[in-house]
Amino acid sequence: MYIFLSQSSIPILKYVALVLGWLMNGIFEFLVSIGITNIGIALIIFTCIVYLILTPIQYKTQKSSKMMAALNPEIQKIQKKYAGKKDQYSMQKMQEETQALYRQYGVSMTGSCLPLLIQLPLLLSVYQVVLYIPGYINKVRIIFEGLAQKLFYVDGIQTLLTNFISDNSMKVKIGDALSVNNIIDFLYALKPGQWLKFQQIGELAPLQSEMVAVANTSEKVNFFLGINISESPWDAIKSGFTAITGGNATGLLVLGFFIGIAIPVLAWFTQWLNYKLMPQQTQNSEGGMMSSMNTMNTIMPVISAFFCLTLSMGIGIYWIVGGVMRCAQQVFFNRKIGKIDIELLREKALQNQKAQQARISTSKPSSSSSSPSSSGGSVARSAGSVQRKSGSVYTDPHGGKAKSIQGTEKYYTDSSTVHANSITAKANMVRALDDKNSKKSGKNKNNSGKNGKTE
Repeated sequence: MYIFLSQSSIPILKYVALVLGWLMNGIFEFLVSIGITNIGIALIIFTCIVYLILTPIQYKTQKSSKMMAALNPEIQKIQKKYAGKKDQYSMQKMQEETQALYRQYGVSMTGSCLPLLIQLPLLLSVYQVVLYIPGYINKVRIIFEGLAQKLFYVDGIQTLLTNFISDNSMKVKIGDALSVNNIIDFLYALKPGQWLKFQQIGELAPLQSEMVAVANTSEKVNFFLGINISESPWDAIKSGFTAITGGNATGLLVLGFFIGIAIPVLAWFTQWLNYKLMPQQTQNSEGGMMSSMNTMNTIMPVISAFFCLTLSMGIGIYWIVGGVMRCAQQVFFNRKIGKIDIELLREKALQNQKAQQARISTSKPSSSSSSPSSSGGSVARSAGSVQRKSGSVYTDPHGGKAKSIQGTEKYYTDSSTVHANSITAKANMVRALDDKNSKKSGKNKNNSGKNGKTE
């Protein structure tokens, strides 16, 4: 994962990240005002607020999932009823019965998918804010900005930075057009050991004292529970292991070693626990879907642990705190959703449907219905008319021009009110031609009859 700018440049996500960045900046400003200048604590508060915002969406998702699970046996009955029938009529009937079942219980087919689509950009944007801390927290940016501006005017600085990034395998890409933002990203990504190497570059000797001051301030801001959260757990494990086996371990290196191990383990455990707390699929569920879910629930915590091992500890802190919040939410959801009465929801949905139908019926204009004549019905059909009925009440499709079905037929056959290029006009022409032909054939029959009598 490479850092390109001081703020996320991903389409759509960058706007969501900007809003979340304001939140993160506000939290850090508040902490500074009470004497706490620490990104780790700001990340914890930020993560808790984000998951509190997501709570209503996640609750709606899980409630919809429970309803779908309750309806699953009925859905399977409908599918079994039309099993093996691939004709269009059967497929349409199966879909109609399924939709009627959903309406009966007040369930939406997209009820569990739509909330997930809403919260996905939010969660992805959170990672952008955590990765690009200087771009969203003004006071953190100020720490590096003065030094970055001076480095920008050093001769050959782009070559120096490019070589340093390559030699130290840093996941920063400054690009072809160097900017102050690129240098800020580079400075923020420097780990304690890399700061020492960077200060020893001969061409940067005039700025060495300022680099030492910036490095100390950066370490203070990123220092949390005895570790520097700009490092990855893997870096802390390697440094601690080397110090322990070399016999020159300090208390901080040993602490960093164990915390480096704990972060990916806790990330795995909290996500695994969250899956265990979620309602499990019943035996009535489709075997393939149940197997896929079990596989995902096993693999995803392992993937979480791997990412937290290789990315900065700031990401690990966010992941662990988020996992704890999800577990707490899941316990609340289980108690809340467990009390839901499915039949009570069904009765409520039916009442809502009846009330809606009553409002529709009272709002529709109506008149007494009568039977159309056969010739008028033929003309209306040829003109493409649609006769709509609500029970026994006729609903005028012509905005008051015809007050009955007979009136509708008169409307179609009256050529004085018909546009010359309309379908109705063409239908009238066909009708007139049919009448002319029928009259002509009638005359021919009469003539033939007269000739027969003469003979």
